[in-house]
Amino acid sequence: MEKITQEASNIMKERFGKDNIIALATVDKDMPAVRNVNAYYEDGAFYIITYALSNKMKQLEKNNKVAIAGDWFTAHGKGINLGYFEKEENKAIADKLRQAFAEWINNGHNNFADKNTCILCIELTDGVLFSNGTRYEIDFTK
Repeated sequence: MEKITQEASNIMKERFGKDNIIALATVDKDMPAVRNVNAYYEDGAFYIITYALSNKMKQLEKNNKVAIAGDWFTAHGKGINLGYFEKEENKAIADKLRQAFAEWINNGHNNFADKNTCILCIELTDGVLFSNGTRYEIDFTK
């Protein structure tokens, strides 16, 4: 496994640097719990708008290890609650999420006045990416 190459980085940005559906697996009482989520990728992390009181966030409070699967990509990482979507420290990533999720972000599904609407960051540790017959085993740690 090697650090992410420029070629693999470019593929990740092209494939996942927009609204994507990925499978997110957390652990609940030693059992995997998997759900599909909308996610946006940037610089070794996926970002998800979610609700702080959701099962996934409760599970991540107890065990922050996750696995994800996307379009010809699987990875491990850790889930980090960045807190309220509208807080000042989240402005830069929140603006990117508003743009990436523009088709649906204001459809009533999210309540941005609710302080429990938060950003989940999936900080990747390692993954396997397939593209045009090439397998990239990636170490995302810095």
